[in-house]
Amino acid sequence: MSTYSSQLHEEQQAVDRAYGRLDALRAQTRSRLDAVRAAGSHGSPTQRTERDSFATMYEDRLTQLRAVEDRLVFGRLDDEQGARRYIGRVGLSSESHEPILTDWRAEAARPFYEATPSNHGDIVMRRHITLSFREVVGIEDEVLDVHSDQVDKASSAGTLTGEGALLASLSSRRTGKMTDIVATIQAEQDRIIRSDMGHAVVVQGGPGTGKTAVALHRAAYLLYTHRRKLERSGVLVVGPSSTFLHYIDQVLPSLGETGVVSRTIADLVPGFATDIADDPYAAKLKGDRRMAQLVANAVAARVRVPADLPTVNISGVNVPMLATDIRQAQSDARRTRAPHNKARETFIQQMLRSMRDRYVEQLDYTPDAAERSRVSSLLRMNDKVRKTLNLCWLPMTAPWLIDQLFSRPDKLRAMAPWLSDDDVRTLTRRKGAPLTRSDIPLLDEAMELLGPDPKATARQAARDAQRAQEEQFARDTLAQSGIGTGLVTSQMLLDHINGMDAELTAQRAASDREWVYGHVVVDEAQELTDMDWRMLMRRCPSRSFTIVGDVAQTSALGGTRSWPKTMNRLFGAEHWDLNELTINYRNPKEVSDLASRFASAEGLYISTVNAVRSMPESVATQVVPDEAALADAVARHAAELTRRFVSSDGSGRVAVIAPDELIESLRQAVALQLEASLDPDEAARLADQPDWDRQVAVCGAEEVKGLEYDAVIVAQPGQIEDDAPARLVAAADLYVAMTRPTQRLVIVRTQADESSLTL
Repeated sequence: MSTYSSQLHEEQQAVDRAYGRLDALRAQTRSRLDAVRAAGSHGSPTQRTERDSFATMYEDRLTQLRAVEDRLVFGRLDDEQGARRYIGRVGLSSESHEPILTDWRAEAARPFYEATPSNHGDIVMRRHITLSFREVVGIEDEVLDVHSDQVDKASSAGTLTGEGALLASLSSRRTGKMTDIVATIQAEQDRIIRSDMGHAVVVQGGPGTGKTAVALHRAAYLLYTHRRKLERSGVLVVGPSSTFLHYIDQVLPSLGETGVVSRTIADLVPGFATDIADDPYAAKLKGDRRMAQLVANAVAARVRVPADLPTVNISGVNVPMLATDIRQAQSDARRTRAPHNKARETFIQQMLRSMRDRYVEQLDYTPDAAERSRVSSLLRMNDKVRKTLNLCWLPMTAPWLIDQLFSRPDKLRAMAPWLSDDDVRTLTRRKGAPLTRSDIPLLDEAMELLGPDPKATARQAARDAQRAQEEQFARDTLAQSGIGTGLVTSQMLLDHINGMDAELTAQRAASDREWVYGHVVVDEAQELTDMDWRMLMRRCPSRSFTIVGDVAQTSALGGTRSWPKTMNRLFGAEHWDLNELTINYRNPKEVSDLASRFASAEGLYISTVNAVRSMPESVATQVVPDEAALADAVARHAAELTRRFVSSDGSGRVAVIAPDELIESLRQAVALQLEASLDPDEAARLADQPDWDRQVAVCGAEEVKGLEYDAVIVAQPGQIEDDAPARLVAAADLYVAMTRPTQRLVIVRTQADESSLTL
């Protein structure tokens, strides 16, 4: 048996021990869960509540234990005393409480990511362990103390290496899911992941620097470190598209965390989701922070004093509605600082009281309480009074208000005098038109100012009453059990009754527009407008954010091209930190250099300084005579790259990125070529895949933001630039398109396109 083989065998024993303990914990948890469920609904309320609490706890634990199956163990640290510490996805201990596996987020695991030969403390060696399912298939050692005898041992065993584990992960085929980087986190990434939760953390980095992975691992680290707080408040992850969210949705569960809410800006308001996009200029106008004033003006305009005020006859007494009473009631209602629809209740009550007082003033006697109540009821039910009070303070819903704004150019011009006539024409649409993505922040703004739909108030009151009954039940249960000691509170018990675990917290948060999150992760943050940011800041008043993006990739006209300009306004200069990731782990050096040269020439800020690997054949260009030849060339390249990178096991991804007007024709050409050149079953399998999980995709530059592929074909780059609404947007779109591949980039263009743009 070779020395290397003996090392593999030794590590296999350690891995088997960890998986054995994981299996035992799963079986134990499953057994306990089954026992709790078998007890049924018998017993006292206290016993049933206790069983429900344990069932929730066991279900959550079982979900966590199942999610960490893949690559459970990935590292080992050896110290100067010869002690070994294995690093993995979760912490595991034996039945006698001896450590088996250290959670990657624990302080004891920090040297696995941050130790260097010049700063390694008592750690002499770091070992990377590669698993295939549960089998150890590779080990690589980094000796940090050059004076240690571990140098000779690792050298003779053939395990001594530098960045082999990282490079192996970069060369693996892409799938429709983003994989975690927990086994290969680099020191600059780890420092960001473990940074203070109290500050907003901005991560600027070029394509392939691991921004998204860092953000998600930071979320997992914070959930581990601040478990008590974040399990109750939740974590929100905001991504650029539903495809992107599908791509990342397994990362946090694989790190042992469940129950995080994932949303795009377009579906962040419960009950209102849309995939309709405005044209770029309209989206920029709607994203302007002055739109908050537009919405506020539109709400304020529905509080007024009508010219025609009624006089109502009650039992022979004429009761006038006076303008002075209206103004006073409106002023008093505004002073409550309640949302519009809630403040309206104060206005209505005061107006009915004022009109009742006008009635009383005309009597020659003092009416009793019953008569006063009758008069109030008659006034409330009077059609003229009701209609006039609605004119004085109109009850509204947010969708109605937004529809009114953009379907009536005269109103839009009056409420937003800063808009030009061209702007008003751009924003105007037919009445009843569906909401767009850029409407959602305006809708949220309106909901914030208006408060709940008046018709929903009664339903909410019923829910509040039910909640009060549940709290009383919890207090009574604790009192009967004699456990009201402060260790278990009625709120804690109520949370268990209602299943307040991480996943149910996420479900509640996702359905509640006013939910306040403990932390928010924003990916591709450079695309967010001022109105998008207002919506997000509302959801996290503590200002605990992880914000990742690249100002060189900004394609939204209203997006961010300077982090200080945006972040200082949002957080204040002292309350956010900028971190730059500078190493490109995704693209081969040849691809990275080509894309960076182009972007720099176009005036974009490039923060990436180098790529970690070189692949001399990774870039190819083909120029064809015309568009007819273009479709044929793109289809042939797509088929060749599919045969090379795409596997029937679901791994491997190829993308064709093209101008919008060519997407459909190129999609048909690629489909026909795949059908002609692949096995019929394989061609049918690829054709039947859902859009978000296609192994061979034909799409625009905007759709691939945040994603990566084994190979990418960029068709007609000059036309992609010509179609963009602005020069910098064009450069950003092409920069994004060119930096998606991990293995190969092919540029296919016509002669006319080549003459219009030099790459």
